Amino acid sequence: LISKMTKYQMLASQNIVIILCGNKKDLDADREVTFLEASRFAQENELMFLETSALTGENVEEAFVQCARKILNKIESGELDPERMGSGIQYGDAALRQLRSPRRAQAGSVQECGC
Repeated sequence: LISKMTKYQMLASQNIVIILCGNKKDLDADREVTFLEASRFAQENELMFLETSALTGENVEEAFVQCARKILNKIESGELDPERMGSGIQYGDAALRQLRSPRRAQAGSVQECGC
């Protein structure tokens, strides 16, 4: 796994977001890797880490939410630019490109409702 992670990280954008999901959390008695070992591995390789269970659904949605939040934070901080070719991300809908400016700046400009 270590050599594969290094290979992917070398080939991908420097701002890649990777989340390591330890699945089958519901089968704790059959565990082969401890939480501490997996957590330490993730930290050493600069990965996000969650234990999940596809059977119970525990942390499955949370994995996607955390990954999306991390990507959004990188966009807002300027680390990732969806407009730049090779960034690894892009907007799916041209109307969403207005989200490019940070939310904090948008919060200051309150507009009247035209209803």
